[in-house]
Amino acid sequence: MPRVELHDGSTVEVEVHGDGPALLLPVDPRPAEGPRAEEMRRWGADPELGRSLVDGLRDVFRVIAFDYEGHVMEKPKPDTLTPANVAADLLAVADAAGADRFAYYGYSWLALGGLQLAIRTDRLSALVMGGFPPLGGPYAEMLRVTEAAHAMASAPEGPPPARDVREAPDAPPVPDAPPVPDAPPVPDVPDAQDVPDASGEFDWSSVEATATEPQTRQFVTLYRALRGFDDLAAQTRVGCPRLCFVGSADEIPYGERWGGVHVSMAGPVVNRRAELEALGWDVRVLDGLDHTQAMQADRVLPVLRPWLASVTGARRPG
Repeated sequence: MPRVELHDGSTVEVEVHGDGPALLLPVDPRPAEGPRAEEMRRWGADPELGRSLVDGLRDVFRVIAFDYEGHVMEKPKPDTLTPANVAADLLAVADAAGADRFAYYGYSWLALGGLQLAIRTDRLSALVMGGFPPLGGPYAEMLRVTEAAHAMASAPEGPPPARDVREAPDAPPVPDAPPVPDAPPVPDVPDAQDVPDASGEFDWSSVEATATEPQTRQFVTLYRALRGFDDLAAQTRVGCPRLCFVGSADEIPYGERWGGVHVSMAGPVVNRRAELEALGWDVRVLDGLDHTQAMQADRVLPVLRPWLASVTGARRPG
């Protein structure tokens, strides 16, 4: 497919695979290679995550794959990455692929984007949010973390030079996961340079910000636009079948440099599960998994594929 023009005039490459009900999948369909792949493995991430998801779904769905997170890190949108523009970008990709009706799956801040899309269009056949709660989302906490990241990137001495997104993995949404493009909570936070300690846990108090000022500011723009967003009131505007899943250990504590914030992705889902189900959500809690572990293809596909097939009527050809 030709590249698709987004709200700021930049373009993103889209790949379409398979037949069946359309599924919008904001992942990088190209496996990482070389040093970038090695760095991702060092963080416990899968360099072939996007490709694995596409390959695991293409026999049943028409998968429309595009690396939106990698795109916004390569072509930052410091003043325009708003919820409305994210939704408009997702619709532009669906339009270019000829998908009048489509399902959507996003993880972390891309799940947040899916909710913003769902309340702005009636074209969704299904919505799946992974690694970000549909109810009680940590919007205020993420704003504080992203503002801290931006302050570090704006400091007079400045952060270390940002790594090229095509050569080395960019940091996740929140420094709660390794610096990978399709990674964790909310890539509104910069890259991280440290590694897990002997216990296998990440010490986020020592994470170094390496994203640029425009890269960090775009996520400040996003979360500032979400101040006052009432995700409970928004539930009545989601008209399609919906599923959310999260790792039960998806809890991210930040040190003082990041404002001493605790970002809980699991808590709102676990503690408000009955309320979510009453509002129409199917809920899955992946026992013992943290943010990075719960996004891996071998964890996601057993949840995502059968649920999507059941609500869209998708069937394997033959």
